[in-house]
Amino acid sequence: QVQLVESGGGSVQVGGSLRLSCEVSGGTFRRFVVGWFRQTPGKEREFVAAIKLGGGATYYEDSVKGRFTISRDNAKNTVYLQMSSLNLEDTAVYYCAADQHLIQSSIRNFGEYDYWGQGTQVTVSS
Repeated sequence: QVQLVESGGGSVQVGGSLRLSCEVSGGTFRRFVVGWFRQTPGKEREFVAAIKLGGGATYYEDSVKGRFTISRDNAKNTVYLQMSSLNLEDTAVYYCAADQHLIQSSIRNFGEYDYWGQGTQVTVSS
């Protein structure tokens, strides 16, 4: 059974940094695509970034390029989202998600992921 456990959310001021972690258990780590999504009340879940654990290819939503970095530690079965230069619009609940069978064209689509973490709140204040 695949489980995702997130950690690292919290409160930070504009311009600050946070690192989110997503530990993946169950399944074969290198077969997964792991994505980070975020959601604010009343809005649809939004793609943030993703990484192919087998090859390391990364994908980013345009508004976070150059500010966020997704990475993996295969030894720890963990994916990280390093967030820098945070702004008010980054405030959201952040979710990690994983799937073993995604094709590239589906990576940004939250509906294509089979496994989800519980979510972690990120609050950016001025």
